Amino acid sequence: MLVAMNAVNTSAVETTATTTGNLFPSAGKQQGAPEPFSDLLTDAVDQVSKLEGQARTAVDGLMTGSGVDVHTAMIAEQKADMAFELALAIRNKAVAAYQQVMGMQF
Repeated sequence: MLVAMNAVNTSAVETTATTTGNLFPSAGKQQGAPEPFSDLLTDAVDQVSKLEGQARTAVDGLMTGSGVDVHTAMIAEQKADMAFELALAIRNKAVAAYQQVMGMQF
């Protein structure tokens, strides 16, 4: 039983390492020209969409009985939820900053 749990845990870590990425993949890179902010946001939205698709696939696999474990489906769902919540928080901060700038009098 312990061997099976370790195998599942190892595969979950490997899946996590390969399927999740940084929401801002170029944030830590040192490059000559900085990437435009719009590209960062587009990449982040694409990553959130990808995580939601993976969660949907995992839940569908769980429901059809095609070999997806409950914990794998729940982990994928939670990753997608956290990524969406982060994107929503960033959007709210950007809207608040825009409203603050628009409220300034020059």
